[in-house]
Amino acid sequence: MKSLIFLIFLISLSHGDPRGKLYERDRVCQEFAMLGIEKFSAAAVIMNSRKYSNATFEEIGHLVKAVVSLAMTCCADGAAANCYDNGASALSVKSCDPKSPFPKHPGVASCCVHKGLERKLCLADLKQPPKEFPTYVELSNEEVCDAFKTDAQTFSMRFLYEYSSNYAQTPLPVVINSTETYLSMVKDCCTSNKSTLCFIKKKLQRQPLHLLTVMSNRLCSRFASFGEDKLKFSAAIMFSQKVPTADFKDVMTLAEQGTKVLTDTCGFYTDKNIEHELSEHVKKVCHKLSRDERIATCCKKSSIDALLCIHSLPSAEPIKLPKLQLPASEKLCKKGKNQEIKKYMYEVARRNTKLPEVFVDKLYESIADVVEKCCSSENPNSCLEKKKAQLSEEMKTYISEGNELCGDYNKYPFSEFKARLTKALSSKTPNLAAKKVAEVAEERANLASTCCIINAPPVYCKEKINKVIGKLCTGDPCILQ
Repeated sequence: MKSLIFLIFLISLSHGDPRGKLYERDRVCQEFAMLGIEKFSAAAVIMNSRKYSNATFEEIGHLVKAVVSLAMTCCADGAAANCYDNGASALSVKSCDPKSPFPKHPGVASCCVHKGLERKLCLADLKQPPKEFPTYVELSNEEVCDAFKTDAQTFSMRFLYEYSSNYAQTPLPVVINSTETYLSMVKDCCTSNKSTLCFIKKKLQRQPLHLLTVMSNRLCSRFASFGEDKLKFSAAIMFSQKVPTADFKDVMTLAEQGTKVLTDTCGFYTDKNIEHELSEHVKKVCHKLSRDERIATCCKKSSIDALLCIHSLPSAEPIKLPKLQLPASEKLCKKGKNQEIKKYMYEVARRNTKLPEVFVDKLYESIADVVEKCCSSENPNSCLEKKKAQLSEEMKTYISEGNELCGDYNKYPFSEFKARLTKALSSKTPNLAAKKVAEVAEERANLASTCCIINAPPVYCKEKINKVIGKLCTGDPCILQ
């Protein structure tokens, strides 16, 4: 497994320190000879489909063909010593050609102003943002076997492309294992006399691995989108809304532990097993939170099933708590002020458990921004006191609108939800033309259908909320905008 991962890294467009050129060529040629063209090609498809997750199958195909051709030519007996390095350089030059059939990436142009090794390193470092809307749909057994029997190689390559690009944030060993078991299943079952029974048995065996692929991709995507600090906050809000009776200290401990797991396992250069690390984390969650009946039920399942169960739990009902006040100004400007804000947002979240995390996140960012600016001003206390009244009023409006929108969306069938939304907007804005009311209702309905759900896409929803919710104050400027 490790040798295959090493190979996949080497066949990207970067070739590291020039002093290691011969070593790199030798390793690639050893792997090429050991794996053969078919497995070597599969490795190239997996790596480049992950790297260029928005590329077309044809674009990936052109790049893979070039990479395999490079290995075939430069690993042949009698090939020149500089064949491999020159070929890799030629690939980086070709990728900078506007007419190149290789995958496109928005950052290519900035890499192409460089030359030689610097250009190759730049190209190799390019990354697509995580896919927030997966497109992979597994075909029916009959469709799979028809495609496999028509052209097994094309079927396999297309599957590797689609699966790898959709689960591009899943740790590489998991993706490799998952794709290998799937293609093995297809080969066995599509040539079996009892195809249906074969698929039932093999899919059941493969289910835990596929679930690990899906869950690790979801978690590592959030890590890639948020970064370490923001992910801790995200996890804390999740726990506080699913278990509002949980202690803040326990919530933050679990959020930090979970983030540490992803920091250690989501990167390329790691030997840590994400399944083992997540299993250990689930044990800690169950130990801390299983006083909650719903968490306790989830914890009866196997580790990854328990993790999915916990992440899929609907938010709990809010609990009765005293009225919440913003922290005192002097506390907010002390060292470690973000902890005060996080504790405050934890209190907001467990009082508004039905307000989705992506909505809470906007509040956190806005409050943190106000605090940062005021605490670096000449008179922090005065600055914060002036902002508090406006911030409280805007938060009240924002939370009310978010709770109403998402509450109705999750309570009523979609058609009834839209009708109620249109009626409410007409009542609130009687001077607005009917056509405009319909447009606003459509925008808000689209926001709700994507962002009022569990595991809503964070980057997309942040942009959508900022656009749709609009101004929340009568003054100018608004704090929450």
